[in-house]
Amino acid sequence: MEATPELAFILLRLAEDIIWPATAVNGEDTDPCADSFALDEVGCLLLSALRDWARDSPTTALLGIARSIIRFTANLIPDPDHPDTADTLDAMRDEHLVLAHAFHNVPGAHQ
Repeated sequence: MEATPELAFILLRLAEDIIWPATAVNGEDTDPCADSFALDEVGCLLLSALRDWARDSPTTALLGIARSIIRFTANLIPDPDHPDTADTLDAMRDEHLVLAHAFHNVPGAHQ
């Protein structure tokens, strides 16, 4: 597969969709604490580094972004068979499908 800038940016969007929900401070379920703010900042820093990499060298960033997504997912998201993980991944997938369908139905989106 040829490394194209477009593919690097698609992977960057995927990274954002995985990293933001896992690291962002969420005040709905629990009270934010120092650890939650630190995790939020780690997510921001990781995404910032991936964005810089994709912007400065999109064709060489492709494999690194893919490896970062895999490493992040494997290390931070619990066991795939855990009910909370399955529910989270299902919700993320459903959100992506809603966004994809919304974009698909926009006039002129296929030009």
